[in-house]
Amino acid sequence: MSAGGSARQGPLPRAAFAVFRPVQTRWADNDAYGHLNNVVYYALFDSAVNAWLVEHGLLSIADSPVIGLVAETGCTYFSSAAFPESLETGLAVARLGTSSVEYRIGVFRPGGPAAIAQGRFVHVHVERETGRPVAIPEAARAAMEAIRRGP
Repeated sequence: MSAGGSARQGPLPRAAFAVFRPVQTRWADNDAYGHLNNVVYYALFDSAVNAWLVEHGLLSIADSPVIGLVAETGCTYFSSAAFPESLETGLAVARLGTSSVEYRIGVFRPGGPAAIAQGRFVHVHVERETGRPVAIPEAARAAMEAIRRGP
């Protein structure tokens, strides 16, 4: 049992993710213990989500009128990685609300059957100008539905 009283979830399989992208670890990613520092995983998560949004024309970093801001995030670690190592991130939408989306992100060894770390990002969509929550734009919603995967 975890400190919160619930059983720890095991690593998810590749099938729980819809989109994969290769990533290369960097020298600066290792911590004093010789493995990727925990903050690196969060940077990988952020890059996986935002690269997918940009590549699908759903986010212009400089001028999209609606942007997703991170409201909540978390990560569970199962196995260490280190520089120099090639990895993959897997991405899926776990939950889709009116103005928010929960992304599921996994970090894998290339072709590996299960995540070595997995996490979640909750984006709340807001108007860039006002910072007020708004409904997820229809084009983004359709793309998110296309990569939605169950638990």
